[in-house]
Amino acid sequence: MQAPVRIAMWSGPRNISTAMMRSWGNRPDTVVVDEPFYAFYLKETGTNHPGAEEVIARGETDWRKVVELCGKKCGRDLSVPTGKTIFYQKQMTHHLLPEISRDWLRDVTNCFLIRDPAEVIASYIKKNPEPELNDLGFVQQAEIFDFVRRQTGSVPPVIDADDVLRDPERMLRLLCDAIGVEFSDAMLSWPPGPRDTDGIWAK
Repeated sequence: MQAPVRIAMWSGPRNISTAMMRSWGNRPDTVVVDEPFYAFYLKETGTNHPGAEEVIARGETDWRKVVELCGKKCGRDLSVPTGKTIFYQKQMTHHLLPEISRDWLRDVTNCFLIRDPAEVIASYIKKNPEPELNDLGFVQQAEIFDFVRRQTGSVPPVIDADDVLRDPERMLRLLCDAIGVEFSDAMLSWPPGPRDTDGIWAK
C-alpha cells in the first residue's frame, strides 16, 4: 500500500491558512490536521491565548508524539484513515519551537503560505496590540524554509495568499502540480460551518 502524501503547509498567523485547510479537507482523498503543535507551544511558552487551558488539556503536549503523527510514521498507523491518500497539515511556523527536532521535515512535503507582512501586522494588532516579532512567525518561516531547501537541494513551493484570493483555481492547480498530486474541483468551494477536524479553539 502506497504511503500517503504528507503536506506540511507552513504559515504565520492572520493568513488564509484555515481557508487552505478547508480547501484540502473538502477533497475526498484527504484528511487534515489543525495546528498539531499548538498545545505544546502554549504549554511550553505560557502564552496567554484565549482558551489556552482547554487547548493544553485536550491537545498533545509532547512534541515527539506530534512529530510521530506528522512525520513518516503516520503512513503506518491510524493517523491516516483507509482510503485517504493525502495528509494535509495546517502548521503554524511560530509553534515549531527551537527544541523540536527538524529531522522529520525531510519526510514530508513542505509548502509555505505567505502574506504581505504589513497586512499580517495590521490584522494581528486588532486582537493583540503589542505583538512581539516571534508571535508573527516571519523569522521562523524563513528558518524552516532555509532548512528544507538545504536538506532537499531544491526550493519548496511558496504560495502567496493574495494570489490565491485573486485566482484560487490557478494557484491551487499550480500548487498541486508542484507537489505531484492531482487537482480536484472540490478544493474550490465547500459547505459552511465547523468540522470535526477543527482545533478546539476554532469556536
